[in-house]
Amino acid sequence: MERTLIILKPDAVKRGLEKDIVKRYEKAGLKQVARKELSASVALLRAHYSTHVDKPFYPNLEKFMASGTVVAMVFEGKDAVAAGRKVTGATKPADAEKGTVRGDFRDASLTGEDAITKNMVHASATKEEAEKEIKLWFGKL
Repeated sequence: MERTLIILKPDAVKRGLEKDIVKRYEKAGLKQVARKELSASVALLRAHYSTHVDKPFYPNLEKFMASGTVVAMVFEGKDAVAAGRKVTGATKPADAEKGTVRGDFRDASLTGEDAITKNMVHASATKEEAEKEIKLWFGKL
């Protein structure tokens, strides 16, 4: 069984979308095996987004992710990373297909970098990334 990390960002949490979003991952055959609600520290965010820290968009991303509660979850299932990405949708919500989390729940008033930063969900991109991220957010499971 493969595992993936899904993080509900502050915008999804503030909008009360957790139950609706989790149902979508479960409907795709994934089982939630770990969950924690927290205010992410700057250190955790910098470790998580380590490949982006030096990019121009990073300060806004860090500020946003530290602005409120996030919900980190580990889902398990066949091809969990690919299934998680499919349910999540394209990084830019305006490009996300109908039926995906980002496509259906996006805030259409957001544009540019804000739309990408405030896209409700982080989903691991690769199996290796998922393993690293799960260990970072949950330790040994």
